Amino acid sequence: MRLRALLVVLLTLVTGVTDAIGFTRLGGVFTSVMTGNMVLLGVAVGRASATLAIHTGVAFVAYVAGGFVGAHVAGHVPEGSGSDEVWPRRVTTTLAVELVVLAAFAAGWEASGGHPATGVTSILLALNAVALGIQSAAVLRFGVGGLSTTYLTGTLTTVLGSVARRDPFRSYARSVAVLLALVGGACLGALAAIHAPLAAPAFQLVPLGVVVLLGATSFRGQHDLTREDDPRP
Repeated sequence: MRLRALLVVLLTLVTGVTDAIGFTRLGGVFTSVMTGNMVLLGVAVGRASATLAIHTGVAFVAYVAGGFVGAHVAGHVPEGSGSDEVWPRRVTTTLAVELVVLAAFAAGWEASGGHPATGVTSILLALNAVALGIQSAAVLRFGVGGLSTTYLTGTLTTVLGSVARRDPFRSYARSVAVLLALVGGACLGALAAIHAPLAAPAFQLVPLGVVVLLGATSFRGQHDLTREDDPRP
């Protein structure tokens, strides 16, 4: 459980980096906060900004597409299974798909020298939004209420409620770590995108690669045990 919490924090770091890259270099929109993009779409209409409207639309459609793909690959929590795997194999598979999508983004980003032209911007924005849609579906596969690495307003509200009730810090420490990872990732992503653009994709690929590697290796015994206990052929 502690290892899963650490890997979830790393995934949130990826979210922060990816959102920052999108906001600073790919049209000033988000790649994970779709409610925020809906607001930006309204702003685009109010300002009669076709460019902003296109960017928010691309991000929204791509995120939805990624969510569908991720949900298909990740599957769902078995009905009535209160003791499902701590880290299901399908989560690792889904995150590996995300890694491939972000690798494609990195290739396009590097080819543009970290300063994509207008036409390329939409493609790169779409790849990042697809990746985070996939990630959202992967984390949803855990079947743990309130666990997320992309939509975190609820996480913040939960932490505030815990503080107000004076709950023990350990009861919401994971949530605090997730929120700090989001902010830290955004700082890294923005700094890299602005000052060292060619290095920016590394802050996505490295932590996600670590998550995929540890997910595939550290929970192997759990996978084997589950397979042996599964009566299905």
